[in-house]
Amino acid sequence: MTVMDTLDWHQILTHLVQLGMAFLIALPVAWNREHRAEGAGLRTFPLVAVAACGYMLVGLQMFGGDDGAQARVMYGIITGMGFIGGGAILKEGANVTGTATAASMWNTGAIGVSVAFNRYEIAIVLSLINFLILQFASPIKRRVRGQ
Repeated sequence: MTVMDTLDWHQILTHLVQLGMAFLIALPVAWNREHRAEGAGLRTFPLVAVAACGYMLVGLQMFGGDDGAQARVMYGIITGMGFIGGGAILKEGANVTGTATAASMWNTGAIGVSVAFNRYEIAIVLSLINFLILQFASPIKRRVRGQ
């Protein structure tokens, strides 16, 4: 028996679709960050979503119906997203930048996890809300500050 005989091609296709969906659903956020030259962008955000989805898919495969084990995998992803996001935050004196990018990375991890659980509606809403906030909150914020 070869490796090719042991591969579950249906499972591979299913996971490929899920990982592709995580990638696509993260694109609006990635586009916004890339367009605004905020450092992380079209490479980072889709990779975060795909990686979070991938880790969760592995957890679902390995731990099946063990909700506690699945929760621990999700906890690890959430914690990891916090560390990655922390790297996007810069502080120069009293000026702090990158918090929206960091929060967006954390949100993109949630998109990946949502897709892994086949909760595409949650992933789409997370992406839409994130995109709308990034796209329209800055102009509103500048107007409120009188800039």
